[in-house]
Amino acid sequence: MRKNIVAANWKMNKNHPEAIELIQSIINSKIPAHTSTNQQVILATPYLYLREAVFLTQDFQHLYIAAQNCHHEAKGAYTGEISASQLASLGVTHVIIGHSERRMYFNETDEILLQKTQIALQNHLIPIFCCGEPLNIREANNHLEYIQAQLENTVFQLASEAFQKIIIAYEPIWAIGTGKTATVEQAQEVHEYIRTLISNQFGTDIAENTPILYGGSCNAQNASSLFAQKDIDGGLIGGASLIAKDFETIVLSTTHP
Repeated sequence: MRKNIVAANWKMNKNHPEAIELIQSIINSKIPAHTSTNQQVILATPYLYLREAVFLTQDFQHLYIAAQNCHHEAKGAYTGEISASQLASLGVTHVIIGHSERRMYFNETDEILLQKTQIALQNHLIPIFCCGEPLNIREANNHLEYIQAQLENTVFQLASEAFQKIIIAYEPIWAIGTGKTATVEQAQEVHEYIRTLISNQFGTDIAENTPILYGGSCNAQNASSLFAQKDIDGGLIGGASLIAKDFETIVLSTTHP
């Protein structure tokens, strides 16, 4: 049975006191009691707060800490960058790879994203691998082919044993921070398509056990309807994860088997 997962992507938000306050609010909410072997919560804080986040959440078995990125090389003269091994040494368990903002603003290619995925797995980090289409691709009705190419050029290059360790997040880029939201039907269509692609590449068993998260402006109002879909296993949450009560509502929506 695949896991229901809600991952918070704080992006470049919250100063230090605000970050600690938000983590403590999450710890003191209904979220820890809601999580279980099959329901997990992941907090992707800015790099600066990772060590404290790991420390503050260490007594909560199904609450995990993620980095928002890692470098594609193991180590070296890359001023300002952070390696997968450095993240793992802090107790971080997950890392977001291929977020649309990394692709767009930092020109991350499929080749680099595959390298990042591989180095993360080598350091026992679980990649949350993002894919999704911009508005012009959606309007041209080429979104399924676009997403297929993203996956075939990256994580579908992995061996099946490695692929089984990752989480996929679908981001309709046109619905992130724009006020637009994909309909439940649009989201389910793509999630079902991704699962079919995984089945074709790695087999039905792996496809049925791969969590696929929705990352397009999921919020406290639409989470329940999105998570009720058979192929949507949770969300990669941006802005709504910065408000403790809204994030709690979203997490409590992950109840479908």
